[in-house]
Amino acid sequence: MRDYIIRRLLTLIPILIGISICIFVIMQLIPGDVVSGILGIEETPELRAMWEAKLGLDKPLWQQYFSWIGKAVTGDFGESFRTGAPVFPEILSRFRISAELAVLACIIAWIIALPLGVLSALKRNSVSDRVVRVVALLGVSVPNFASATLLILFLSKTFNYHTPVKYVGLLENFGTNMQIMLLPAFVLGSVMAGSVMRMTRSSMLEVLRQDYIKAVRAKGAPERVTIFRHAFRNSSIPIVTLIGMQIGSLMGGTVVIEQIFSIPGLGQLVLTGISQRDYPVVQGCVLFIAFVYVIVNLLVDILYTYIDPRITYS
Repeated sequence: MRDYIIRRLLTLIPILIGISICIFVIMQLIPGDVVSGILGIEETPELRAMWEAKLGLDKPLWQQYFSWIGKAVTGDFGESFRTGAPVFPEILSRFRISAELAVLACIIAWIIALPLGVLSALKRNSVSDRVVRVVALLGVSVPNFASATLLILFLSKTFNYHTPVKYVGLLENFGTNMQIMLLPAFVLGSVMAGSVMRMTRSSMLEVLRQDYIKAVRAKGAPERVTIFRHAFRNSSIPIVTLIGMQIGSLMGGTVVIEQIFSIPGLGQLVLTGISQRDYPVVQGCVLFIAFVYVIVNLLVDILYTYIDPRITYS
């Protein structure tokens, strides 16, 4: 296991290098530039040359890339072109907010999806199964920005309820923080729940057909033990795989929801950086999100061995 983890961590190097090259090139291809945005109508050739030298944009692109990636290896993602503040501390502060939103969304999704997915498999082709399948299809089909907008309109028109506009941290005021975070978490969780529900149902149906389940039932084991100890555990590997992918994608996939609910998370930071052509911010965020995504998938692979002891890594 230790050797496997080391090998997986080593694969981070080419992955992150490839991602860093891609995002660096893409940022250079975006129309407009940061210097014009900073100077505005006051731009002159002399001022432009001064700002390009100050920001290091007067160097060839390959020098700019190696200068940035060399510092990024040591944890220094540079300074924001707009604010002059270090990028990495800002990423960490925003990541805590996005991570809280992702955790709440996952909890809501699992609470909804796992019981309903198991119920749908046990009551196959029944009325409850059809209802669960329709709910899952709606969760997968409706875009999160649409469900978020409709939810805000429904609560405001029906109950005159409005979420707090200013973000409050979890440790500052738990109650206010939950008021801010639960609605966007519910929107994200409902989208996740649809996929997890469908995967749980299909995986459970496949396992319930196996001969060893029939043998367990023939031995007189209680139905609860048969379902949760044998069937659900053996069907959970594809479910865990899907959940791991969703957790990783949530780190950078909350841009729209964070904008709608005014949550200053990592997604909002990326969007602001793109609109302002703030290269260090966008490049640092994307590199950090990629690192988190790979680590989450590594943890999922390790979890396989605890779900099914037959799985070994050598």
